[in-house]
Amino acid sequence: MNADDDTDVIETVTDVSEENRTGVWWWVSRIASYTLLAAMLFVLGVTVVIPKVTGSTPYTILTSSMKPTYPPGSLVVVKPADAAELEVGTPITYQIRSGEPEVVTHRIVATRQSGRGITTYVTRGDNNGSDDENPVQIGQIRGKVWYSVPYMGYVNNWLNGEQRKITVTVIVIGLAGYALFMFVGAGVDRYRSRKEESP
Repeated sequence: MNADDDTDVIETVTDVSEENRTGVWWWVSRIASYTLLAAMLFVLGVTVVIPKVTGSTPYTILTSSMKPTYPPGSLVVVKPADAAELEVGTPITYQIRSGEPEVVTHRIVATRQSGRGITTYVTRGDNNGSDDENPVQIGQIRGKVWYSVPYMGYVNNWLNGEQRKITVTVIVIGLAGYALFMFVGAGVDRYRSRKEESP
């Protein structure tokens, strides 16, 4: 620098915190956190919240009898249905034997009516070559399939009893913690901005 040059050199100070909030790592961490949040909300919604609120029941498809519509591992959420809604083509979940807890999800392919006016339903799996052996009575039917989610049945199987309570509690605490973290972070950013703007 020239000795006669009395011009002051002013160093530019870079706001590191601002760079951290707009850099590549900031965007990666933000996208990852939002993705994780969305995934937790989705799992909680389809397996617990929606069935609970609507009075529906989640079941897991365990066999290949309903492929390709509901492959093994699919979660099917079954909603109670009136007899008028049980038409040919409707997938239903029903007790294999009346009064027993074991159920299966197959499609109605025909209806029959006895001389006494009692309606029964002929069912068949989409992947099966023949109708089910015994017709289904209305009392065996738990409901019709409302919606399904591939592979989510495995998660539903894992979320049972105490595991379900623990997992739901962990998710709720995690969401509350995340919300608190975002709230505090936003407050800190506003405080820093005001401090930097003040003379």
